[in-house]
Amino acid sequence: MSEELRAKSLYNSIDFKTTQIVEGFMTGFHKSPFHGFSVEFAEHRLYNTGESTKYIDWRLYARTDKLFVKRFEEETNLRSMFVLDTSSSMFFPYDSNAKKENSNKLSFAIYACGVIMQVLYKQRDAFGLSFVNENIDYVSPVKVNLAHKQYLLTLLENKLKEKDCLSKPTCLDKALHSLSEQIHRRSLFIIFTDLFSDNFSIEDLIDSLRHLKHNKHEVILFHVYDNKHEVDFDYKLGYYRFVDVENGKELKVNPDEIRKQYIDITKNRLDTIKTECNKLKIDFVQADINKDFDQILFPFLIKRSKLK
Repeated sequence: MSEELRAKSLYNSIDFKTTQIVEGFMTGFHKSPFHGFSVEFAEHRLYNTGESTKYIDWRLYARTDKLFVKRFEEETNLRSMFVLDTSSSMFFPYDSNAKKENSNKLSFAIYACGVIMQVLYKQRDAFGLSFVNENIDYVSPVKVNLAHKQYLLTLLENKLKEKDCLSKPTCLDKALHSLSEQIHRRSLFIIFTDLFSDNFSIEDLIDSLRHLKHNKHEVILFHVYDNKHEVDFDYKLGYYRFVDVENGKELKVNPDEIRKQYIDITKNRLDTIKTECNKLKIDFVQADINKDFDQILFPFLIKRSKLK
């Protein structure tokens, strides 16, 4: 492979892009009112001859010609399990030629998983990954090492390339019940879903979240959505043919005729979920795919700091 092709491959990889997103976020983060909170290390100390060279800060060595070791903050032994909804509705809005990281709900959620994985890896916290739709398609072990991180990022990158998005319903509640029993050690469940499904009710969802909390797990629920189309129902004048990609049902309608009713129903549904999550002490975070990843990283870091 030529250097040009190798560079292009590196640039296009989810590992490279998520690393850049995290580094860009942290540059601004240290200038924020949270100044002093370090997601990597607390301070430096002089290197002692004979100890491991693993945590030597080579960049600092290049500037000072002295060996310093990164002194990390007290470890939390945090274990996290990512739960990624890969059902058909997550492919909205569908564009086969899209290149942006947030071109649809699934791609946004994939990159969001990737950026949080980068933070967890820097903190030496263990993490795993699961793909769910009507079934649990995959569950990884929970580990913390470079090979594990790269493997999971490769799985996420492969998921980005999938085009077969039809007839994959969601059974998130059943998946969460199952994962709650599979993951025996207390963990932080990081869930990415659009909460769209005919296969579970709000009561079913809350019951599965209650199961996680009963088994001593912590939960942060990211509601991934397209605010313009799915909340504000902002469409141009005229009739549209709406297709439910999970069950194939179709509806031809003028958005202006049902906008108010749709917005009221959607708001009431989300308010109910927020209220129930609040009762269970579950972080409910709305993540609009038209915004950047700060809306993911800030709530996650705040949640992590509470678990220390």
